[in-house]
Amino acid sequence: MTDEAGYGFSDADLAAYESAFRKDLFCGSRVLVTGGGSGLGKATAWLFGKLGAEVIISGRRIERLDEAAAVMRAHGLTARAIGGNIRSPEDVEALFEAAGDLDILINNAGGQFPQAAIDFSPKGWNAVIDTNLNGTWAMMQTAAKRWRETERGGTIVNIVTVVDRGMPGVAHTCAARAGVIGVTRTVAVEWAPLNIRINCIAPGAIMTEGMTVYSDEARESYKRSNPMMRFGDAFDIAEGCAYLAGPTGKFITGEVLALDGGGRLWGEFWAIPKPDYFK
Repeated sequence: MTDEAGYGFSDADLAAYESAFRKDLFCGSRVLVTGGGSGLGKATAWLFGKLGAEVIISGRRIERLDEAAAVMRAHGLTARAIGGNIRSPEDVEALFEAAGDLDILINNAGGQFPQAAIDFSPKGWNAVIDTNLNGTWAMMQTAAKRWRETERGGTIVNIVTVVDRGMPGVAHTCAARAGVIGVTRTVAVEWAPLNIRINCIAPGAIMTEGMTVYSDEARESYKRSNPMMRFGDAFDIAEGCAYLAGPTGKFITGEVLALDGGGRLWGEFWAIPKPDYFK
């Protein structure tokens, strides 16, 4: 089940997917999914919509978001799109104003590029840190403040990556995602009195259109980075989000759920060419 490029799900696949959860699980809930116009975010938005939630997808490319939300609505789901850049505090505030009262926030937006760490430019490093760490934090903090004001509580799921052993070639995103994991563990305690639960999901080798930024060699390395010797798919992550955000996760906070086929226990991944020294 892939899109035309072979890296993710087609709209027909998204519509046909059947979840392991009951179809009314999130009825009455409003869910915001950042980066919801493609990849993991798109599959997650579809899953929550198919489980009865009112879904809001956000991102920088409003045209793609509008198109994605329109397709969801055409299949009977409740969905709308709001544009915005999580790196902009003004955009984050406007996003929450437009979204209204939320029950669940899925922080999926992010991005990186493969490059040897020694060659990072300050601009390249800062761009990844600003999006993957600072942007995620802005969303977390703004959601928490609003839940504190309304005394309604809520749930956050942050999409990170497996950073246990690092990932050569994407040191910037490892730094950012490790920061998100650290702040998640900390505020899980601080925000517990506010009835806010917050967890992370760490995807491993997941086949989405995001794979296009990597070389054929890197994609093959990624596929062999886990003992299952294959890629997972976007719905593996979406189902994990539903598990943590739903009643199944009601006693889970401050945790990191690795969905990586056992990759953090075995294997290695090189996003850049592997030096001869290690071959």
